[in-house]
Amino acid sequence: MASQRALFTATRTQTLTYLLAVCPFSIAFLVYINSSISFVVTELIGLHDGEGDAVGTLGFADELLALAACPLWGVLSDRIGVRHVCVAGYGIIAIALVVFVQAKNVYPQLLLGRLLFSIGGSAVSTMVTAVLPAITGGSSEQEMPETTNSQTGSNRDDSDSGLNTPSSRLAGFVGMCAGCGALVSLVIFLPLPAQFQKFGLSPSEAIQCSYYIVAAVALLVSVLCLVGLRNLPGEEEKTWNSLWSTQDEDDDPTCAVGGKSRLPYLNQFGAAIVLGFRHSDLLIGYIGGFVARASSVGISLFIPLFVNHYYRALGFCNDSHSEGPGASAGDIKQSCPDAYKLAAILTGVSQLVALIAAPVFGYLSDKSRRRHLPLLFACLAGVVGYTTFPLLPTPKFNGEGGSPRVFAVMGLIGLSQIGAIVCSLAVLSNGILSVRLNQDLPKQAFSAEIEASRPTDETDEAADRQPLLARSGKQKQPQLSHLKGSIAGVYSLFGGAGILLLTKLGGLLFDVLSSGAPFYIMAGFNGTLLLAGVIGGLFSRSKKIYSSEVA
Repeated sequence: MASQRALFTATRTQTLTYLLAVCPFSIAFLVYINSSISFVVTELIGLHDGEGDAVGTLGFADELLALAACPLWGVLSDRIGVRHVCVAGYGIIAIALVVFVQAKNVYPQLLLGRLLFSIGGSAVSTMVTAVLPAITGGSSEQEMPETTNSQTGSNRDDSDSGLNTPSSRLAGFVGMCAGCGALVSLVIFLPLPAQFQKFGLSPSEAIQCSYYIVAAVALLVSVLCLVGLRNLPGEEEKTWNSLWSTQDEDDDPTCAVGGKSRLPYLNQFGAAIVLGFRHSDLLIGYIGGFVARASSVGISLFIPLFVNHYYRALGFCNDSHSEGPGASAGDIKQSCPDAYKLAAILTGVSQLVALIAAPVFGYLSDKSRRRHLPLLFACLAGVVGYTTFPLLPTPKFNGEGGSPRVFAVMGLIGLSQIGAIVCSLAVLSNGILSVRLNQDLPKQAFSAEIEASRPTDETDEAADRQPLLARSGKQKQPQLSHLKGSIAGVYSLFGGAGILLLTKLGGLLFDVLSSGAPFYIMAGFNGTLLLAGVIGGLFSRSKKIYSSEVA
């Protein structure tokens, strides 16, 4: 227990609730509804013509609403606390799953159910990012050790200043737990209809009962969050009453330091955006979220479509179903079983590699916070993997023209995905916990903290000189904890934008240009993140050298 306290500011119960409830089920319910929605459309509603278009439209509407909902939930969590948002999010998911199987038509009933699910899903996915800083360093002030080197007289960079922020290591387990959540959905949730049919229920009744069971699990997770996330560090004073509070930071300058963000909602969101342009870690985290979410689409959607297209082009399939981003895995499974099996094997290999590599990326990220080397490696793997896959003579691993090297390519793609997820979370969380007030940051976000952290008998002139004076002992460094929800909302916003861009642009170019176009787009995304990581590392190094010369 002592070692756990040394690593995290949260308790064991809070940490386990985050890892075993918040993280896995934020993915599990999304995977379940995405994988089962085609059966709802065909078996429950009875739509057999235009199923792919209906499923694609519902998914697009989900992501479009999430673009607006994620930042909103993030901003709200800075007022009411991440615990309450988690509880509300999983509660909404439970209601949405029940409402979903009451629909009698696709429009508007099924669409409204999917939009309700999107509201809850965006809440819990945003909180996966927002809770991480609270677990690893949630207090709004961090005690800093002596920062002056006695031999050289130079200030150390804040990434080496002794901050005990194990966000990187925990982010690795976050990625692993999220992957386990997908397995829970595939192994436990999705087989439920088949099990109910063995008991004599009709297909439609079996689907309804399955959704009721999964909704009950969502409600249970909501209760677990209500109990397990109580009194998170820095969250103790945040309540639902803060939602309607009209008190402004000028009336109580200690409100931000005490953990209650009272900035106007738009100012909270605006500050999170501006921070991304003024702090390299946050910008890299935002771009990493964009690439990470786009990677999930590249693997789960476009790899099966690529394989399906390959088999159809050679005439190996039974009939001709629609091709494009609207085609579901169920279409491939029924019309082209060999393509479905190959696609399942390839995506399974990439996800297995990702699951195994998640803790490794977390550990390596903790050892290289300033240079972001694991993130750069993941991006490089993505550039090579996504560029190579469509250039292979065949996606098959055996038979004529097949080669086991396709597994190596899938491994690179899996490393790219999990590296972007884990490293972007780690970089973002470390950025939240390491930003100092003497940096050039948005005034509206920190004026309250600056006033509250300044001694009452200190003059403005002395305060301006204070960062340059040699210090002994410890000092207080206010963090960005009061804006962690808003920053997490922007992170999710970038992720949603990545999904929409890859889905629409990749799907369009898949049809009109080449079946490899989505993968080349993903290679470009990884290249952009690689460039951002290199520039961010160089900027951090030059900043450290400049600080040393000034001192």
